[in-house]
Amino acid sequence: MGARKFFTQEQKESILLAISDAERLTSGEICVHLDTRCKGDQIERAIYLFDKLGLEKTRLKNGVLIYLAIEDRKLAIIGDEGINTAVPEGFWDEVRDLMIHHFKEGDFVTGLTEGIRLAGAQLGVHFPRQDNDINELSNDISFAE
Repeated sequence: MGARKFFTQEQKESILLAISDAERLTSGEICVHLDTRCKGDQIERAIYLFDKLGLEKTRLKNGVLIYLAIEDRKLAIIGDEGINTAVPEGFWDEVRDLMIHHFKEGDFVTGLTEGIRLAGAQLGVHFPRQDNDINELSNDISFAE
């Protein structure tokens, strides 16, 4: 099954709602990208996608990419330099471990939504939403072509 068809429409809407809810707390941007397979290292793939999706262009350098390769069971979370210098050491490992806990139970939607919410809460602490905040990037889930 390809990444685009991995989630039902209802499940995709739950993930999109989690992104919207998280971004209501912050000026940061959270993106989710799904691949069917990841040949090679998932961190390298996520860094490539981070740039390709424009996450490095956020004004405050506070973008986060959650990358998941479905069939290969690979996960990476990449934060831009602004958020990486602000969050406590080991924070992204905490998010990853929370997500993996749910993934191991076969609950990918809860894993993603809980990871998104945790990342959003931390972004909100360091980059609270401002009155003039604009959504710099699409909240849509992206997929490998």
